[in-house]
Amino acid sequence: MIKKLTILILLAISVGAMAQQMPADKEARMEKFITELMSKMTLEEKIGQLHQISGGDVVSGELSSDGNKTAQQIRSGGVGSMLNAKGVEKVYALQKVAVEQSRLKIPLLFGMDVIHGYETAFPVPLAMASTWNMKQIETMARTAAVEASADGVCWTFSPMVDITRDPRWGRIVEGAGEDPFLGGAVAKAMVKGYQGEPGFATNTQILACVKHFALYGAPDAGRDYSTVDMSRLRMFNDYLYPYQAAVEAGVATVMSSFNEVDNVPATANKWLLDDLLRKQWGFKGLVLTDYASINDLPRHGIGDPVSTTIRALEAGTDIDMEAYAYHYMLPEAVRNGRVPMALIDKACRRVLEAKYQLGLFENPYKYCDVTRPAKEFFTKENRAKSRQAAGESFVLLKNDSITLNPAVPAKPLLPLAKQGTIAVIGPHGNNRPMMLGPWFYPHDIQRAATVVEGLKEAVGSKAKVVFARGCQPFESEEYAQRVYFGKEFEKDNRPDTEILAEALNVAKNADVIIATLGESTEMSGESSSRSILDLPKPQQDLLKALAETGKPIVLVLFTGRPLTINWEKANLPAILNVWFPGTEAAYAIADVLFGDVNPSGKLTATWPQSVGQIPIYYNGKNTGKPMDKWFQKFRSGYLDVSNEPLYPFGYGLSYTNFEYSDVILNDSVMSPKGQLTASVTVKNTGKRDGYEVVQLYICDKAASIIRPLKELKGFQKVFIKAGQSVKVDFQITSDLLKFYNSDLEYVCEPGDFDAMIGCNSVELKSAKFTLVE
Repeated sequence: MIKKLTILILLAISVGAMAQQMPADKEARMEKFITELMSKMTLEEKIGQLHQISGGDVVSGELSSDGNKTAQQIRSGGVGSMLNAKGVEKVYALQKVAVEQSRLKIPLLFGMDVIHGYETAFPVPLAMASTWNMKQIETMARTAAVEASADGVCWTFSPMVDITRDPRWGRIVEGAGEDPFLGGAVAKAMVKGYQGEPGFATNTQILACVKHFALYGAPDAGRDYSTVDMSRLRMFNDYLYPYQAAVEAGVATVMSSFNEVDNVPATANKWLLDDLLRKQWGFKGLVLTDYASINDLPRHGIGDPVSTTIRALEAGTDIDMEAYAYHYMLPEAVRNGRVPMALIDKACRRVLEAKYQLGLFENPYKYCDVTRPAKEFFTKENRAKSRQAAGESFVLLKNDSITLNPAVPAKPLLPLAKQGTIAVIGPHGNNRPMMLGPWFYPHDIQRAATVVEGLKEAVGSKAKVVFARGCQPFESEEYAQRVYFGKEFEKDNRPDTEILAEALNVAKNADVIIATLGESTEMSGESSSRSILDLPKPQQDLLKALAETGKPIVLVLFTGRPLTINWEKANLPAILNVWFPGTEAAYAIADVLFGDVNPSGKLTATWPQSVGQIPIYYNGKNTGKPMDKWFQKFRSGYLDVSNEPLYPFGYGLSYTNFEYSDVILNDSVMSPKGQLTASVTVKNTGKRDGYEVVQLYICDKAASIIRPLKELKGFQKVFIKAGQSVKVDFQITSDLLKFYNSDLEYVCEPGDFDAMIGCNSVELKSAKFTLVE
């Protein structure tokens, strides 16, 4: 029998709790101040602190019918925080009502979805994760915090750390992909970037909010807000760690999710919000709902509006975002004895503690310096950071060698030379907002350059850049209306045949075609699930027509999720996935296309061949009948497609080549308190300097429960000059071998393990070691 080496969960809990603690003297002062303040508050004023309303500029969901009563609600003490109040002057005016016209002068919190930048857009989060550069991700969050705080925002509803294995789900664009180890690292980097050093001493540090707790990224069929149903074992081993990592990093707030967890909506789930989050993980901050989610509870079928509102409070939900449920229902519920005053006091105290920790009682106008935007918005330095991040996030999916002249040796199509005529064809090539991606609401959305403008600036007088739209972005007006949901969108009113003819004429006279295609911004994000992950039909038809010209084509692919681009992979020589790259997209795309920047991004979500393969992910488990080589009968697989992905997790090419040595271990045996070093030498065998993401995976060969075939347990992004080699070391401790067993104990077990190192989750070299008792 395998003897379990149980590691007490309390160790992990204490780490999370310690990250939240403030100095004892400051905590005592805060406790005294808040106790005295609460002694003066009426029931309605306490419930007011639990009430968050919208400022009305940027709204997700339905607008409240009470939006016109904002000032009076604040004046009466009926509001504790606001979301989407855009502009420091507006924030200042609202805060002034709170602290100069209300009875107790309690300041407001102002929150917003600051997801991948505020005025300077960085690449979308899935793209940022593809950098595999935690310092870069922290820089993005720090830059966003500085800009947002300059506009009065003291609280961001970010990071989103939901693990997802289903690219049909539109909000995959907001997270780090499918892996919990990488997701945890990203969560910690973003919390540190937003919140800065402990103490919130400066007016550039803002509250972070990890979301959506929990399991929001695993809905049935990839449909947003749909049912989530999984075992506790899968939760703990595959999905929960990024949330816990954020707690360990000291995240100040947590947002619950719309979905159910164990058949109870997260908004009203006491096991999730109290037992796990607070008691086991030691979280001390406040919990708020997602937009109006308390109003969704009766539709789940767990009670009437009053009883479900009470359940949300009892579960540990402190702030009701825009549902007005606490505002209307809790006063009477307290007076008739259904809700004890202690529950109201507990939630109210947590909200007041957040305000105290930010320093708002000392200076309620801390984030209201109206001179800051002119100095800190969209600066040259911030734009440079965005451009660097974008170039590092691009994933080179294909770069075949070609030649158009039999007398000239074939060579990779990319990088391109700055010469001849370059045709940019596709609706994304001359569209500014398309560069930015979802969840970005700057004061000026037209700041981003177009791809055409970026390329023209890069080539100067050395080459000619021409543009043609080529096609409509969508197959029908009806589909476009669903995508944009009432928002204006760019449309060419010419006949489709005329648009295509223009593109083919431009292509005929060009030396190379850059096809700028993919998803439109609103095809990714909230309530943007897709059942088909191909390029829109008009774009597919355009690509096929362009391919018939015989001109070399680079597909510059815009997307917020993995796509099924089988024809494109088979028929185009080069594919550069650029996601939604942000404000500096045009210049970063030019940097990479012309070789000024060597691409180094790696995928953090598996790309399927077919929607029928979904959910698809690298860290699956084996079955008793594995498919060794497609096709074999009576094996786990499909009749019409292999089990292999189109592109695996961790994949990404470079303009140079890297060669890996065998994996060397400094020992073949490890004790629970010891460690091993796994080493590999990586040589740059090409002619260009470049970055390589070296990835460590571990496989538990014989455990008490079935374990994944491989799990990411380390990565390093290293710079290697052309012709040189770098030795990369990974330290393996028993911490990397732990998992939750069938009793939900966090353990590592003695036995054999494979340490695998390589450039992605498929191309790996391995060495075996043994963990002894």
